[in-house]
Amino acid sequence: METRLLWFCNWSVLGVCATLKLPQIFAVLGARSARGISLPSLLLELAGFLVFLRYQCYYEYPLLTYLEYPILVAQDLILLLCVFHFKGDVKQAAPYIVLCVSAWFILTLQKWIIDLAMNLCTFISAASKFAQLQCLWKSRDSGAVSAATWSLASYTCAVLIRFVIMLALNTWVAATILHYQKTDVKSE
Repeated sequence: METRLLWFCNWSVLGVCATLKLPQIFAVLGARSARGISLPSLLLELAGFLVFLRYQCYYEYPLLTYLEYPILVAQDLILLLCVFHFKGDVKQAAPYIVLCVSAWFILTLQKWIIDLAMNLCTFISAASKFAQLQCLWKSRDSGAVSAATWSLASYTCAVLIRFVIMLALNTWVAATILHYQKTDVKSE
């Protein structure tokens, strides 16, 4: 029974992560706008995913223990390009992509760098959630932000006990999005 439950949790998280950012990407493409999406939030999230992925690769953990992270990094990079495209200049994404590629190598120049970065990973991820919340609170408009993406992110955190804090923060962001979507409907 425990083996089946573990198998289900592992594969369900992997399946959700494989599609996690697709609702957000489709929402941005459908709205033809990145309104409501916090660039700092996206960049912090990407940094957290990149650190976690690099750490797992560096210490040669089995691929199935971190397979969702290359998928998440790719989806965040696509979303980053979409955000810059709808902000008017996709070329502005180039420095951030160069920074990600550089970070991939810099993180493992010395063992202490990757270890320190990994220890900061939860704080980086939490900061990304707070950056999105701050953007939503400031604008009082969820714009093209996808509640489905944030709800799916809540599920992945719920399954993984280590990420209980991220569950609360993702749920908070999703609730804020839904609150401002309802406000938009009422005001129209």
